[in-house]
This record gives sequence, C-alpha cells and structure tokens, in this order.
Amino acid sequence: MSNPSALRVVRRVPFWAQIVAGLVLGVLLGLLARTTGTEWLTTTLATIGDVFVGLLKAAVPPLVLTAIIVSIANLRQVTNAARLATQTLLWFMVTSLVAVGVGLGLGILTDPGKAADVVPEGASYDGGTGSWLDFLTGLVPANFLGLSAGDGGVSFNVLQLVVVALVVGAAALKAGEAAEPFLGFMRSALAVIQQVLWWIIKLAPLGTLGLIGTAVATYGWDLVGPLATFTIDVYVGCLIVMLVVYPVILRLNGLSPVKFFTGAWPAIQLAFVSRSSVGTMPLTQRVTTRNLGVPEEYASFAVPFGATTKMDGCAAIYPALAAITVAQIFGIPLGIQDYLLIAFVSVIGSAATAGLTGAVVMLTLTLSTLGLPVEGVALLLAIDPILDMIRTATNVAGQALVPTIVAKREGLLDQAAYDAPRGDALGEEPVVERAEVAA
Repeated sequence: MSNPSALRVVRRVPFWAQIVAGLVLGVLLGLLARTTGTEWLTTTLATIGDVFVGLLKAAVPPLVLTAIIVSIANLRQVTNAARLATQTLLWFMVTSLVAVGVGLGLGILTDPGKAADVVPEGASYDGGTGSWLDFLTGLVPANFLGLSAGDGGVSFNVLQLVVVALVVGAAALKAGEAAEPFLGFMRSALAVIQQVLWWIIKLAPLGTLGLIGTAVATYGWDLVGPLATFTIDVYVGCLIVMLVVYPVILRLNGLSPVKFFTGAWPAIQLAFVSRSSVGTMPLTQRVTTRNLGVPEEYASFAVPFGATTKMDGCAAIYPALAAITVAQIFGIPLGIQDYLLIAFVSVIGSAATAGLTGAVVMLTLTLSTLGLPVEGVALLLAIDPILDMIRTATNVAGQALVPTIVAKREGLLDQAAYDAPRGDALGEEPVVERAEVAA
C-alpha cells in the first residue's frame, strides 16, 4: 500500500557540500597525477580550472558596469549615500591597519627569513614595479571600458571600470527623466547578466576540482620547505584576521560571527580555490545581499570597490611578512620607522595594485619604498600559488565584512535575513515533492 498524501522534503546537496566534494576529489586526483606522473590528468585538471576561472572573469566586466550604474541611479532613493561611501573607506582602512599589524607582529616574533637559506627553484622576476603613481594610472581610464591588449589577449582594469560606471551612473542620475530608457536597458541587462553568472557559479564544484587538483599535481608541498616559517606565518596571520579580528569586530557591532561565516562561506571557499577576488566578486555580492542582509543598492557599490582595493591578505598581511622575510634573507636590519612605513604603505598603497598583479606589485611597492632589494620578490614567487589561496580567501572575507558592518551601523541591515537559518548557504529553498511511502 501507499499513502499518496504523505510528503517529504528532498533537499538538494548543499552548495558547500558540493564544493567540499570537489575539493576532496581534486586533492585525490592531484596526488594521483603527481605520484604517477600522469601528464594527461594534470593537463585535464588545469584545463577545467582555467575554463572555470575564465568564465568568471569574463562575466565580471558587464556585471561591474551594469551593477554600479544601476546602483548609482538608485541612490536618489538613499539619503545618506555620501556617508555610506565615507564609512566604507574608513572601515577598509581600519581593518587593513589591524591586518598589517598582525603581519608585522608575526614577522617580528618568528623571524621567517633567518631559516630561508635555500632559494626556491623556478623563481623568476620580470622586473615589474609598483609606485605611488600606479594609483593614478589605475584610476584614470585609458579608454571607455579600461581595456588593454597584450600577449595574453584583451584584459581590463577593474578600478578603471568602476570609475567609468560611477561617472556614467552619476550622469544618468543628473540627466533625470531623459535617462530612463537607458537605465531601463541597464536594469534589464543586469538581470540577464546575474542569471548567467549564477549558472557559472553553479559550476564551482567542478572548478574547485580542477583548480585544487592542478595545485596539488603541479606544486605539492615541495616548495614550502625552504620557506616553511614564512608560509606558516602567512596562513596563521590570515586565519587570525579571519577567525579572531573579524569576529571581534562583528561582536562589537552586535552581529553573530557564526551567522556571518555561514553566510559568506560560499564566497570565501570559492576565493580559496580560484585565487581571484575579482572572479569571486559575483558570488561575494550575492551572499552579501542575500545571506547577510546588505541592501542591493549599497552592496553593488561596496563589493566591486572592495574587490579592487580591500585586500587584507594580499596588501596587508603578506607584504608585511614578506618585507621582513626579504630583509632578513639579505641581512638588512629594520627599525621602528621601517615597520611604520610598511604599515603606511599597506594601508594607503593597496589601491596602487588595482588592476595589476595584486600581491606581487604590492610587495614590490613595499620593498622599493623601504629601499630593500626588489630581487627578493623572485625568492617568494615559487610558493606564491600556495600562499595566494589563503590570501584571497581573507580578501573576500573582508570584502563581505565591511559592507555588513557599515549597513548595520547605518541601520540598513536586514537583520532577519542575517539571522535566518542557512540550510543551503546560498539561500536556496528545499524542494518539496509528493512521495509514496510503502506501508
């Protein structure tokens, strides 16, 4: 017999569980490829990971352009837009200052460069530099969309694209009624782009498999040994910021750290495997609005802006530790004024890395400002992929944290959404199906 009226809830496999499954399988396949020397498996994993990251990055420019234009146009409904922008920048600086303090403290306590007596094989440095003028170069668009062409094809500068979108959005706001057809088109385009992005993000478990598998198959842990203390310091520093500093800030603002991390976790784990703050930005914006309760109008400005300038991992913890490490490798003593300069460069100078190779250029800027040998960059490049995973995860956690804190302080946060049971971390509802139950 059966009871046709019986109901059961069939839950889809949660997104986080899919990611974890891809992570575990990727590690196993990567170990298999590395131990057996199976070149085709390594190539397949690399292709899967590259395609996924490529899809994410390809979708970012239209998302940034349409989302910011629409959000700027919607500011007519927000009375404290200037205050929100000021508060966002202030919290970016405060959290970056704390992060660089953590990096300096670990570096002073552990002396990571004294044990680094072996130069990693395969390290190379192309002579790229960072300077304070890079900020202006990265800010002023070279063309309408901040596009540039090189050997690797056409690329874009995210910060320039943000500037273009801000200007166009402000112009549409000023034009008033005459701009309504244009804004209607941009709103429709944004809805379509967000749907496409959601389809791409659904591929994240497969992308995780490829990216982690490639890292294990290509690098393993062989490159960590000579710089073990430095590597551990970077991971410990990032974890202190994420799991100690951020929860304290949340508590001080009356928010649950558990709810924050369960809400932001999909973006944090995607950042860890993709190693791209910009590529993760669509998911960061989604969880910030849907899971953490930040208004869409504000998040569409704060998250893209944070993805270009808010980098506690790459621009605060890492350059502080790396500068100390390089100085110790080359036997150069650092004084209190040098540590203060590292903090200043990290907090103010992170915008100079926008649109460039974030951590590498930030390190170069720090070393050149301190007068340390820029050749030290080459010493750390061989293990950079291993470090970049935790750095990017920290970046993205901070990019979700600041809009949440600002929205809370300004009375804009949807507390019900923030406190809601997570279920699936992406906020998907369980599927209710009618089932026949055997008697």
